[in-house]
Amino acid sequence: MSDEPTLEVLRPAKLADSNQHPEVRDMKSFIPLNRLLLAGIVAAAAALSLLQVAQAGPPPPVVPDAIQVPAGNKVFLIGHAVGVQIYSCNGTVWSSAVPRANLFDDHGKLIITHFAGPTWQAKDGSMVVGHAEASVTPDLTAIPWVRLSAASTTPGRLGNTTFIQRIATVGGLAPPAAECNATTAGAVAEVPYTADYYFWKKNGA
Repeated sequence: MSDEPTLEVLRPAKLADSNQHPEVRDMKSFIPLNRLLLAGIVAAAAALSLLQVAQAGPPPPVVPDAIQVPAGNKVFLIGHAVGVQIYSCNGTVWSSAVPRANLFDDHGKLIITHFAGPTWQAKDGSMVVGHAEASVTPDLTAIPWVRLSAASTTPGRLGNTTFIQRIATVGGLAPPAAECNATTAGAVAEVPYTADYYFWKKNGA
């Protein structure tokens, strides 16, 4: 028997199955959990963004405080009106104006007709009748800007209307008072005007 020392070859121990190693196992379960959490956050953010877009609607107009719409309402429709304000002479004074106009969207499509009441009727037949609450006159050469509340509505596109604002008016003023007298009694004047109408409804409606 040789007295020479025996050289022992050291071999690396076989790496334990990663599925059996507690730290590796925990890390593997942590990664998909993180991914699920991230996916959930992204989905929630996207849903919130869509909800905000859906609830936002058109921006409200910049108007004097006197005709601001109360909090809790939002703009849902804007119409650009082209028409006339109609005045009748009773032999002494001109009557209050009666409107007759068509309202168009931003693409020039007819969306609403406007007539006595004051009433607005959408293409689907729904209507809203307004009650004037407040007015301001930014331009003395044009009819006032007005805020109206919805006195009554019918189901449809305009069915949830709570307020209407008439702003950016041009023209529409009654003829001079002197032109209504005994000689002109019964005369009717149709004065051209344009305006923007903002239709409001309750938030969430």
